[in-house]
Amino acid sequence: MAKIFAIGVGPGDPELLTRKAERILRSVPVICAPTAVQGDASYALSIVEPFLDRSQQEIIVQVFPMRRDQVGLGEFWEEAAAEVAEKVREGKDVAFITIGDPFLYSTFLYIYRIFRDKYPDIPVEVVPGISSINAAAVAAGVPLGMASERIAIIPAAFEEKDLARTLQEFDTVILMKVSRVFDAVFALLQELGLERNGVYVSRVGSSEEEVVFDLASLVGKKLDYLSLLIVKK
Repeated sequence: MAKIFAIGVGPGDPELLTRKAERILRSVPVICAPTAVQGDASYALSIVEPFLDRSQQEIIVQVFPMRRDQVGLGEFWEEAAAEVAEKVREGKDVAFITIGDPFLYSTFLYIYRIFRDKYPDIPVEVVPGISSINAAAVAAGVPLGMASERIAIIPAAFEEKDLARTLQEFDTVILMKVSRVFDAVFALLQELGLERNGVYVSRVGSSEEEVVFDLASLVGKKLDYLSLLIVKK
């Protein structure tokens, strides 16, 4: 029976894909790629483009709006899951690609639960990918943890009330998708005396990669959505 492959394509460098991910991407007849806005290019698709044969493979770009208030987004997820399920019912393997790892703050997770609930007969195989967290730590030369050090990974936009406590209780804190709340986060770092303990990384692994240790230089600027902040005591 045909199946769904959830493929983690890594943070941006095609060479960071696993051998398994590349093998599957070269062989499946259907590739599903997410984008946040109708008509926009899919970043995940741009990463795997070197491995695809558009003359032989069908490429489907699906819209997954990204916003904090998720009310009304269910219809997008249901539609995307139904489209994938239809292809599998036709006997075609489908690879759903997502940047980073499929099980860590991934677009795929929005429809994974729908597959389990509505299409339990369709097999789903998950292929892990290198997350932006791992790649960013390497790019910045900042080890994430060793020995008894404690690590916290949090979505920055959802952590307003408890962020100060998290920064105080953990040795390393990774704030995902920090762009929209960076100024507020930096102000808090200043209050805690940690403004020199962080590094900002965006578009890691791509030609547009940026690594910034001078966090004050970023205040007031429009930052890339694909960014994170590592704070290391």
